[in-house]
Amino acid sequence: MVTISIPNMTCGGCAKGVRATLRQAAPDLELAIDLDRREITLASDEPAALVAALRADGWQAEARG
Repeated sequence: MVTISIPNMTCGGCAKGVRATLRQAAPDLELAIDLDRREITLASDEPAALVAALRADGWQAEARG
């Protein structure tokens, strides 16, 4: 599992945008969003590509773990 911190994901609309960005980058990706912690958890062997996609859309994304 990989956790990606997204400090500028502050509301439900943001979470929806993050999910849309990730679905576009990896349509079959399963993820869990924790809005209170401002992070997502997902199973991926290429988190760098997902972080890059998020950053390209303006999200302050950083992979941990």
